[in-house]
Amino acid sequence: MTRNMFYRAANIVQLSRFTLLAGSRLLCTQTQAEPLTVRQQNNGIRRITLNNPKKRNALSLSMLESLRGNILADIDSDDLRVIVISAKGPVFSSGHDLKELTSAQGRDYHTKVFQACSEVMTLIQDIPVPVIAMVNGVATAAGCQLVASCDIAVVTEKSTFATPGVNVGLFCSTPAVAIGRAVPKKVAMEMLFTGSPISAQDALLHGLVSKVVPEERLEEETLAIARRVCQASRPVVALGKATFHRQMAQGRDAAYATASRVMVDNLALRDGQEGIQAFIEKRKPVWTNKAEKANDE
Repeated sequence: MTRNMFYRAANIVQLSRFTLLAGSRLLCTQTQAEPLTVRQQNNGIRRITLNNPKKRNALSLSMLESLRGNILADIDSDDLRVIVISAKGPVFSSGHDLKELTSAQGRDYHTKVFQACSEVMTLIQDIPVPVIAMVNGVATAAGCQLVASCDIAVVTEKSTFATPGVNVGLFCSTPAVAIGRAVPKKVAMEMLFTGSPISAQDALLHGLVSKVVPEERLEEETLAIARRVCQASRPVVALGKATFHRQMAQGRDAAYATASRVMVDNLALRDGQEGIQAFIEKRKPVWTNKAEKANDE
């Protein structure tokens, strides 16, 4: 082999190595894309974080599907007692991704987006464990709907809430379903008609959130509530949550009839009787955390 042929072969080998290295880097970048939501679980508390701050944690179809999957994963496990939903970045969620709502996407796609959103919001209320929103920032439109749909919401003093869809030509009709069931009618209507944000303190005053805390205490306060939930019997909490939502949709007499039946059902649970017996005996209850009847062998 001549010297020129040797150098030419060496250059080809070097070029091949560079091409392979560049390709592997590109593949690595593509496969290491940040997930839209992050799920962690420890000691009965599942934490789900909205993880797309660059897009203000918009509830795109992909985000909704990711959130739904993280909520439903092992939902019937006895180890799961409560879910906490939070967000990365200064915006809890800006609502739907408006780029998905242009006419170019088409009516069928739009229908799919709103169906997915409605499913997630109702799912939060239908699952057997409480869901807590931990909010540190802005929650607008469907993001505000997400907060309103949670069973409990702990927020920082700087958090704000709004339904600004009317200002971009898209009235927040689906967020209104959750918000209108969380705050007084006239408060909801002012939010919907003007799009103006309300402060954390106003949100607390009107019942949209449960507690307002300093930013540095947000996680501590939220997890304290979550740990208190974990101390109760899972089937008792599940029964209570389902009954609360059911009776709220009923008239007074029907609601009392429903709640009375459930109280009797609750007493029939092994954990129901264990709790009463523990109170009488002045000791801590030992929960089975299973929906077993007291008279089951």
